[in-house]
Amino acid sequence: MLRSLYLLSLMVLLLQSCQAPPPDTAPPELETASQGVRILSEAQVIARTSGFSDPERLLPDILFAALQALDNDRLLTPWDDNAHDRFVRALIIDPGNEIALQGLQDIVARYLVLSEQSSRRGIFEQAQAMIERAQFIDATHPGIEKAKAVLQAERDSGDLFFELDEREFANRSNKAQETLADIAEQAKEYGAFFLITAPSDDLARWMFGVMRDAISGYRLRGNIELASRTTVRLRMPSQ
Repeated sequence: MLRSLYLLSLMVLLLQSCQAPPPDTAPPELETASQGVRILSEAQVIARTSGFSDPERLLPDILFAALQALDNDRLLTPWDDNAHDRFVRALIIDPGNEIALQGLQDIVARYLVLSEQSSRRGIFEQAQAMIERAQFIDATHPGIEKAKAVLQAERDSGDLFFELDEREFANRSNKAQETLADIAEQAKEYGAFFLITAPSDDLARWMFGVMRDAISGYRLRGNIELASRTTVRLRMPSQ
């Protein structure tokens, strides 16, 4: 009798050991993995990746993004979001793509415009940098030599160029006012025309007002332009 009970108990234990553990006894690391990882079937994997097998399907999106970057002057920078890289990617997919080829030429033309603007404002280092970027894209572009000539002519012009402290002028400090008063005196002394550039029309007009008040009774002559840098150029009268 005792032996029969023992055998029965042993069979019950063996049967229990063969059963899968309940869900709440799974090891913690397996529970975490099951919550964070989703296993896709082979059919799902194929369905999700098949759209990227044809690069030409991506071409319109690449060109659209490139044109947007060009319109916003993201020409060669930033490194991960610029027009040049996207036009090059388009040409890898379609080497004869007319939009991409024209886009690269438009980047060069824009750099040359920026170079000439910087030359006229006396920011010669920036003007040279714009020419070098244009050369990087297309060293044979006919406009490059013209931009170099403009830069050299402005350097040799004999005009006075003042690249001003952006922070002082943004704060319209006493130091900024003293600088403008000195520039105004030189404009009066030489009979020079001025060119004021500033990031906002309000700041540019304030600069002109300070210069005008510094030499009350003398009629200053010149122009105001909006630009990212704060500068003043005094264009000397021709001899």
